[in-house]
Amino acid sequence: MFRAIAITLSILAAVALAFGAQFQNDSVTKNVDKKAGEKRGVGFRNLLNLVRNPRWLTGMGFLSGGAVLQIAALTMAPLIVVQPIGALALVITSLLNARATKTPISKAAWFAIATCTIGIAVFVSLATTIGDDERLLTDSDLVSLLGVIAVVLIVFGLLFFLTRKKATALNFILGAGILYGFGITFIKAVIQRIAQGHFEWLSACCALAAIGAICFGAWFVQNAYASGPPDLVIAGLTVIDPMVAISIGIVILGEASNASVSAMVVFIASGATAVLGVWLLSKVHPELRVTNGR
Repeated sequence: MFRAIAITLSILAAVALAFGAQFQNDSVTKNVDKKAGEKRGVGFRNLLNLVRNPRWLTGMGFLSGGAVLQIAALTMAPLIVVQPIGALALVITSLLNARATKTPISKAAWFAIATCTIGIAVFVSLATTIGDDERLLTDSDLVSLLGVIAVVLIVFGLLFFLTRKKATALNFILGAGILYGFGITFIKAVIQRIAQGHFEWLSACCALAAIGAICFGAWFVQNAYASGPPDLVIAGLTVIDPMVAISIGIVILGEASNASVSAMVVFIASGATAVLGVWLLSKVHPELRVTNGR
């Protein structure tokens, strides 16, 4: 019963994510200062303009609502079940963006979208059958999570500030997906610790790490919007984000401890299929092909 409610909430969160992405992408592309040579980046001045933009704030409202729904879903079901459902946002965003830009979706783009969706669909179908109930999280688990995120934040911080002007949309999407994956994992860990009655300084550190990862990931997302169409951004986030979160859930949180070897092979194959779809979309998306042809 609770798992069914969680899946329903995740579907609603995916719809909110799609609309939020479209609103924010429209705002970012109109606010990027091309005269200042910021075609592929969102600087502090652009960011200040965006937070005063009603359309961008509307998108943030949708994204915030989707985040609340997703967190609610995480209180009712394991991360390995809930997180991949966000891939539904890809199809919705593709349709919204095609209508907004009057750019037809090509057969190659539909094939890439289908590849992403099928890969994630297989992944989540398997996850719903083998996802364990949450086990007791130990202090050692939280220390492992915090140690990994510290390294990730340092590495991505250096990469962002050193290569931001040369980075492509796919680079920003990869970074955002990894950071969001860690962010949602920390949120899930904090929820579990509260449910277990063990909220203490390590749990508080996890909450701060979640905020840091999500805020830094959001900056990557804004730069991705400035470099590519929203459905490509959503494709990356709804594939990379759950892949990272679920990998952590399996390795550290033990959410698939009863999975067989054959199930893990299917996990890896379906995940690779979804990632391949993202890469294909970055190569054949109609908007990117039109832009590159100018």
